[in-house]
Amino acid sequence: MMTVGSPTTFLADVRRIAVEIAGPNAGDVDREARFPVETVEALKAVGALGALVPAELGGPGLPFEVVAEAAFELGRACAASGMVFAMHQIQVATISRHVVPGSFFAGYLNDLVGAPRLIASVTSEIGTGGDLGRSIAAVTTDDDGGLRFEKQAPTVSYGAYADDLLTTLRRSPDAEPGDQVIVLTSRDQTTLEPMGAWDPLGMRGTCSPGFTVRATLRPEQVLETPFPTVATESMVPVTHLLWSHVWLGIATEAFDRARAFVRGQARQRPGETPPTALRLSRLMGSLALLRAEIRSELAGFVEASASPDRAELSTMARILRLNNLKISASEQTPQICLAALEICGIAGYRNDSPYAIGRLLRDALSGPLMVANERIHQTNAGLLLVAKDV
Repeated sequence: MMTVGSPTTFLADVRRIAVEIAGPNAGDVDREARFPVETVEALKAVGALGALVPAELGGPGLPFEVVAEAAFELGRACAASGMVFAMHQIQVATISRHVVPGSFFAGYLNDLVGAPRLIASVTSEIGTGGDLGRSIAAVTTDDDGGLRFEKQAPTVSYGAYADDLLTTLRRSPDAEPGDQVIVLTSRDQTTLEPMGAWDPLGMRGTCSPGFTVRATLRPEQVLETPFPTVATESMVPVTHLLWSHVWLGIATEAFDRARAFVRGQARQRPGETPPTALRLSRLMGSLALLRAEIRSELAGFVEASASPDRAELSTMARILRLNNLKISASEQTPQICLAALEICGIAGYRNDSPYAIGRLLRDALSGPLMVANERIHQTNAGLLLVAKDV
């Protein structure tokens, strides 16, 4: 396995994988609703899964902005591949930003660099209504001091293909729903009992059916930092930012296909500006606004993360802005795809056309449902009543 080099080398490797592997396989991944195994294996081969492991733990410690750009590039070629990459990096960031030196998790991250492992998350749970801040399943202690749990999760993205699982749980059977911890278990410690099949409208390659997850583990596999802190400082903002970069990749690809279509029309009538070019200009404005919003929140997150206590990430203003980013990006992306479809007309509607928008639109429609926007609006509504700044 290769190790990650400079940010420039890393992005060059990811772009090559996007163009040569993810893109050419995207259609089959979508049609068959199959895991993009070729892309993930290629990413493992260049060390991309360990990109966020800090230098002090033996990793490349690449800037978060670089990993976000990689999610964009993969999302542009194959949204499912981009989302799998993004979700894995969310788990790595969640661990690495809260790791205690010398702990089980520090050793795990060090090993991850030399022997890449794909991490999936088990955060959703039947009965919580999609509330990340509540758990029903709890960590229980066996007579020999070991731990175990059983959790019913309605979706576990690429769970059947992951090497390890990061799972949210109540700290103990008598703990309150919000008193949560996060645990890391390997495949040989875990059993997954399927709860239905996976035949969705879009993001078909993420392979995200439900599972009843059962695992046994050791006490050191419980992350030391309480999950509410982990969620506020890392999991939630990183999720919103990396998902948004995947959606930006989808929107950019839709725009590029519309642009190629309009340029083709222009070549047929030299000297004339096709009427569709005016719509393309308006669409460029929408894409530019989406890109600017994502890049602005990315810069704010990176700056806030540089502070030793990361206190700014827990302010109501920052939480509101990141929540709004998720809502805005997930709703703007399908609108951009629809506008591109209108420009391309029947050529965009046909799946056998180089200007096809169908897969892009279907993948984009998943965005508002991933951590439902309505739930985020409910959170924002409460915060807006008391926040001094927004």
